[in-house]
Amino acid sequence: MKSTLSIVTPSFNQGRFIERTIRSVLEQHVCKLEYVVCDGGSTDHTVNILATYNDRLTWVSEKDAGQADAVNRGFAKTRGDLIGWLNSDDIYYPGTLRAVMDFSNANPEVEVIYGDANHIDENDTVIEPYPTEDWNLERLKTVCFICQPGVFVTRGLLDRFGGLDQTLQYCMDYEYWLRLGMKGAKFVHFARVLAGSRLYAQNKTLGSKVKVHAEINSMMLKLMGEVPDKWIYNYAHALLDDRGWHRSARRRYALGLAAVSVYAGLAWNHKIRRPMLETVCGWVRAAFG
Repeated sequence: MKSTLSIVTPSFNQGRFIERTIRSVLEQHVCKLEYVVCDGGSTDHTVNILATYNDRLTWVSEKDAGQADAVNRGFAKTRGDLIGWLNSDDIYYPGTLRAVMDFSNANPEVEVIYGDANHIDENDTVIEPYPTEDWNLERLKTVCFICQPGVFVTRGLLDRFGGLDQTLQYCMDYEYWLRLGMKGAKFVHFARVLAGSRLYAQNKTLGSKVKVHAEINSMMLKLMGEVPDKWIYNYAHALLDDRGWHRSARRRYALGLAAVSVYAGLAWNHKIRRPMLETVCGWVRAAFG
């Protein structure tokens, strides 16, 4: 039986959201809940908010090496049998932690539990459901169908395989799911909406799509030895969109997409596979047909 649960929140200058995050954890009313916030030395009012919860959580505010470092520091401070990671602008929905603990105790062989989640806006309004899917490692290599705030891992898994890759700025969660899956960790999709993942203009991932996709490609190359064509195409779309290319200009866009995809394929994989050539040629033929 997993009797204790730990939640880690990395934080930096998220004063406008962090109290909602904290309350979403503490108002779960779970016994033996350990909550650790690792703040990177915020200069807004985050620390003042944290100080008001001194008796209900453990926190530290000091310079760190980024989000992955903060999460790993938090992991190291916890002792729970089951561990969750909730960013300082995301939220858990009521009943989440009790439901996850019950599911874990009923399925002790499961090492990674991931639930459903919603994308939410600055006011907590649901934008859309996150496209979560049942577990399939090969599918995960081309589509990140796991939403980070809806994930919980066992202490044993963390002890065996360690924490996040601190060299990554954007896709440390995706790399972790892939790495654990490739090492044989047992993942199970818990079909319940557990969390809200916030999207807004200043969001790190939403505001840096080209950098995100470039980092994913480099991560894939390091982890798997090659980048799937799907992620090469995603990078090409992100780059053209970032440069203001309009998809309504079908011929120009198709030519640009094909050219960037081939260039990116050579840059990361040092070769162009036949399926990619057939795909990009198909885009061009369709645009000019």
